[in-house]
Amino acid sequence: MGADTAGWGDVRPGGRTARTRAAVFAAALQELAEQGFDRFSAEAVADRAGVHKTTVYRRWGTKGNLVAAALEDVLDPTFRLLPDTADLDGSMRAVARDFVAAMAGRAGIATVRALVSGGHASAEIRALVDRFFAARIARIDPVVQAAVGRGDLPPGTDTALLAKHVAGPLYYRALVMADTLTEADADLAAASALAGARLGLFAPRPEPA
Repeated sequence: MGADTAGWGDVRPGGRTARTRAAVFAAALQELAEQGFDRFSAEAVADRAGVHKTTVYRRWGTKGNLVAAALEDVLDPTFRLLPDTADLDGSMRAVARDFVAAMAGRAGIATVRALVSGGHASAEIRALVDRFFAARIARIDPVVQAAVGRGDLPPGTDTALLAKHVAGPLYYRALVMADTLTEADADLAAASALAGARLGLFAPRPEPA
C-alpha cells in the first residue's frame, strides 16, 4: 500500500491530487461493483488505489460519501444540455440516452445493481440519487413547458412523472431482465413515454360532471 503523499490540501484541478483522486474513485467503483454497498470497504479501496487508508477517511469520512463522490464523478459527464426547447422528441431521446450512458459507463450496471441492493440505507447515496433525477427533471421542464405552450402536450403535464416513465423501463430492463441497452432502446423508451404524455396520461384529468 502506497504512502499518503497525495496532498489533499491542494485543490488545483491537476497534479498529484487529481491523479490520486481519480485512482481512489476508480478503486471505489471497482470495489462497489464486486462487493456491493453493504460489503464495501474503504480499507480495500485504499489498497486498490495504492494510498493510505487515512487519506480516504480524512477526505470523505464515510463510505457513503466516498461512493456518492465517485458516482457523481462518472455520472456528471453523461449530463447534456438541451438548448432547443422546440425539439420535444429529440430532447426526450437525449434524456433517455443519458440514462443508458449512466449505466453503461465506468460505473456500469454492476454498480447500479449494488446501489439498489444496499445503497438505499445511506443518506449520502439517497441524496445523490435525488440530485441526479432533480437535475434531469429541471433540465427537461423548460422543454415540457414549451411543448405545453404550443399545444404539443396537454396542460398540466407532470415533468417528473414523464421522466420516470422514460427511465423506469430502462432501469427495469437493465436491472431485472439483465438486458444490454442501446441507444435504440433509449429512443423507444422516450417515444413510448411521449406517446402516453400526448394522450394526457401524465396530466390532471378533469373531474367527472
